[in-house]
Amino acid sequence: MLFDVDGVLTDGALWYGSAGESLKAFSVLDGHGIKLLLNAGTAVALLSGRRSAGVAVRAAELGIAHVLQGIEDKKGAFEALAAQLGVPAAETGYMGDELVDLPVLRRCGFACAPPLAHALVLANVHYVTRAAAGNGAAREVCEYLLQAQGRLEAALAAYLA
Repeated sequence: MLFDVDGVLTDGALWYGSAGESLKAFSVLDGHGIKLLLNAGTAVALLSGRRSAGVAVRAAELGIAHVLQGIEDKKGAFEALAAQLGVPAAETGYMGDELVDLPVLRRCGFACAPPLAHALVLANVHYVTRAAAGNGAAREVCEYLLQAQGRLEAALAAYLA
């Protein structure tokens, strides 16, 4: 499962510090959803057109091994990663929100977006979250995938012990 960052894992706002550094706010809900996927054995990747040290830090915290930043050709990067991991495009998922995400959304097997995504994106995805970007949308997708695969109950079992 691949996720765009800005407008998916964040609310899309770009904050800049006084030294010009880019700051991003990430939801712990989304982070825990990603951890559930990772713990269930699903490979997770971030695929972003922008480059941010904060994204690398957040990915490391969550244990995301595949972090592709500063990517202009998202479809090419997506196809290269799928080939590297030996996963057919039809067996991958991608969550994006903008026009630049459309080539990947139209190529992957499970395309999803947050509700305020661009209209063309919304018209080309299989699933639109109820939760907003940066506020649980990725968590919703993670649990949706685990439920569809019949693995959600097992993923949550440790919390019920």
